[in-house]
Amino acid sequence: MPAVPAEVPIQVADDRSAIRAALLGWYDVHRRVLAWRPRPGAPRPDPYRIWLSEVMLQQTTTPHATPYFEAFTQRWPTVADLAAAPDAEVMAAWAGLGYYARARNLLACARAVAGRHGGVFPDTETGLLALPGIGAYTAAAVAAIAFDRPANVVDGNVERVMARLFAVETPLPTAKPELKRLAGTLVTDDRPGDWAQALMDLGATVCRPGRPLCERCPLTAWCAAFQSGEPERWPLKTKKADRPRRHGVAWVLRDDQGRIALVQRPARGLLGGMLGLPTSAWSAAPVEAAPPAAADWRDVGAVEHVFTHFALTLSVQAGQGAGEFIWLQEDEALTSLPTVFRKALERGLA
Repeated sequence: MPAVPAEVPIQVADDRSAIRAALLGWYDVHRRVLAWRPRPGAPRPDPYRIWLSEVMLQQTTTPHATPYFEAFTQRWPTVADLAAAPDAEVMAAWAGLGYYARARNLLACARAVAGRHGGVFPDTETGLLALPGIGAYTAAAVAAIAFDRPANVVDGNVERVMARLFAVETPLPTAKPELKRLAGTLVTDDRPGDWAQALMDLGATVCRPGRPLCERCPLTAWCAAFQSGEPERWPLKTKKADRPRRHGVAWVLRDDQGRIALVQRPARGLLGGMLGLPTSAWSAAPVEAAPPAAADWRDVGAVEHVFTHFALTLSVQAGQGAGEFIWLQEDEALTSLPTVFRKALERGLA
């Protein structure tokens, strides 16, 4: 086992082996069954599946990401298959997962692995970081889980575990570097892939937001938050500023065959490269906007959607007409659109 860094809190320096043994023992019994994980005793995970799952899980819950993961790996079972896929097909398959820059980065990374590395992912954090679209967290996760490298894998679940284990008084997001440092003090060469997944599983199923299930936790003997009597107090968080609100108009246009008019959004910017409904610009105040085609337009209500940095109110107008658009049947349109436009389309069809 590597020497304990000087900055490790003394109680963890003394108890690190016991903490690791307790959590890994718990994980061996209680590990989650996930679509991208091999069964216990199976060969190491496929790096492609681990990478794909980690990209999908950013800003997305496991239950929501799982059917997308299964659909992607059925359709594109290897990184070479994904690299060869047309952009539009991948973007359409991604619709509903949100944060669509991830889909563009996914393709760029797949093509780099297929083109520059013969379809084989680099097996170190440094090599993974050199790929387009892979940041520090994803590089650490793939290195640890797929290649069993001793990497410090810190997501929101791990941050919460560290904040409670050490009763960190610095609020998030300011505390992130401190929490990452504390997590790093517990990483060793022994089962690094299992350790990373054990911490994430503990945070997801036991050390939950809100009311943690401390009665099920293997780390209560060392947990400062548990010993305080109010573990739910951690992690402390800085109050978020209210999201600004934007307004726009979305047009649901059908032709005489019942098809839906769609447009291809610009490659750069929010929802870049995705199919969408024709819309006005999105601005701080409601504005009058000219529709994209002549039709018997009527107001059918509005939909709300929350992006990372702002909330959006889209007034929806529906009508029948024609024009130079991408025309899809209703069912195909519904499955091809990102969530905000699917909401607007459903409103228009209702």
